[in-house]
Amino acid sequence: MPSVRITSRGLPRGSRRTAIGALAALAISTFAALPANADERHRVSSGETVSGLAAAYGTTVSAIVDANRLDARATIYVGQTLAIPTGTSPATSVATGATHVVVPGDTVWDLARTYGTTVAAVVSANSLGASATIRIGQKLTIPGLASASTATTSTAAATTATHTVVAGDTVWNLARTYGTSVSAITTANSLGASATIRIGQTLTIPGATAVGNATAAGSTATLATASNIASFGATTQSHTVASGETLSSIASKYGVAVSTIVTANGIKNPSLIRIGQVLTIPGAVPTGLVGDTFAGRTYASDVVASANQNKATLLSMQVPSRNEMQAMVVSTARAMGVDTALAQAVAYQESGFNMRAVSPANAVGVMQVIPTSGAWASDLVGTDLNLLIAQDNVTAGVAILRQLTRTSSSLETAIAGYYQGAASVRKYGMASDTQRYVASVLALMEQFG
Repeated sequence: MPSVRITSRGLPRGSRRTAIGALAALAISTFAALPANADERHRVSSGETVSGLAAAYGTTVSAIVDANRLDARATIYVGQTLAIPTGTSPATSVATGATHVVVPGDTVWDLARTYGTTVAAVVSANSLGASATIRIGQKLTIPGLASASTATTSTAAATTATHTVVAGDTVWNLARTYGTSVSAITTANSLGASATIRIGQTLTIPGATAVGNATAAGSTATLATASNIASFGATTQSHTVASGETLSSIASKYGVAVSTIVTANGIKNPSLIRIGQVLTIPGAVPTGLVGDTFAGRTYASDVVASANQNKATLLSMQVPSRNEMQAMVVSTARAMGVDTALAQAVAYQESGFNMRAVSPANAVGVMQVIPTSGAWASDLVGTDLNLLIAQDNVTAGVAILRQLTRTSSSLETAIAGYYQGAASVRKYGMASDTQRYVASVLALMEQFG
């Protein structure tokens, strides 16, 4: 399909709005921007239900129904794209520990919100590991906010410190570095909701502990990729053999070796398994957190397994809120000389500013960067970037945008390259879904400009 060539770069705002009118109309009619309260997008597959999706994403049926204006029966259809809100406020809050018996649909993320504690606190109290996998009937210790704070706060005396902002600083990272909170720094310095800071600015850091006592959340997390997914796996799952399945396909689905399943189940002939047979899968990576299709494409099992592992890791980590992520995108774009409206539009289009977003293609985080693109971004900035870390993820996405805008023939082509790949756009032009993506980003730029 031929590339869209409506060039807006260098035009005044009114002219640019006129130039992109056709694309903006296309965006509104066929590819609406992600709702502000949506953490995920999900394309419905055969056999899926709203209750099943609620369990998979750690949210509620009513939240999905409300976000998508579904009817009273929560009717959905194959191919429909749903907004999955997973950022609702906790229903209750407890200050002391509690015990919870896991029921179908429970996730650690959902329980943390319900009890007013953190995912990290629940994971630590129950030794769940990075996958944060729980099973029906399991009794979990739910530490309250007080105990969770005690477990993670440095014993160093809190003081008020000052910090001079340097390139790459964000309020989120400074809060982690000094062992305080984003809200404390924002309030003390009257930064407003955007929490925008500038290089050379002197900040007051209230409640600071000694610098270096607070390790950035997720700094030791390992990004799962198709090449290293076999090294993950900390849970044991059960699998019921379905028609057409083989040990090889089952092993690939769970990211384990065929020999592992053979040994665990005492299978004498690996070519003979029967429909309905229940297999024990030791060392399996998490499943069900991320689907295997998006925008009509089905992804390889090792890629999907990696995506599920990364989703589980992010669910077990503390990450910035959507507002904090937006502020990080703005400050990073400014520091790297990228149009802040462009960076925000892409981040919103990709994830709704949700750092925990992971796609079936194993696109990770707020900027939805796949591992190979993350490696390219690391080369662009001259340092290794971990896509599971919020600031690294934003830096990777903004670095890619900077490179694409420098080397593309137009803004539209640069945006298309972020979604489809620059080489693919040059060779084949923009695919139909790419054109809708570009139109939506351009329309969002008008909102963020």
